[in-house]
Amino acid sequence: MEKLVIALYSDDSSVRASVISALGKQLDPALAPHEIKEFATADALRLYVDSKKQVDLFVLDGEAVPEGGMGVARQLKDEVFNCPPVLLITGRAQDNWLAAWSKAEGTVNHPIDPFTIAAKCAALLKSDSALAK
Repeated sequence: MEKLVIALYSDDSSVRASVISALGKQLDPALAPHEIKEFATADALRLYVDSKKQVDLFVLDGEAVPEGGMGVARQLKDEVFNCPPVLLITGRAQDNWLAAWSKAEGTVNHPIDPFTIAAKCAALLKSDSALAK
């Protein structure tokens, strides 16, 4: 089974560490193990995406600065053919309407709850792979 690739964008290294810790090495027995590619800047993430490397799920921090994950999500959805699912980490539940504008398929709120983010990532990966078949 080929490894899944999760692209994680946040300018905050503690947010990236929390997500990596929460997601472990395999989200669900029905899914392949995964590796996480970390990006501290939106430019680095765009370079990676433009190189056509594998991405199965984007996890983007909506609170990232100077470029928030919501704008990055919208750009990915508008510009990447068959864009993989996007999970946005928002500052508060009231920001979820912005996540909908960004075309993200899922949201979780800061502070990151390990069980919630792992379950949402697994669900997005399962639904996306089911659609691909």
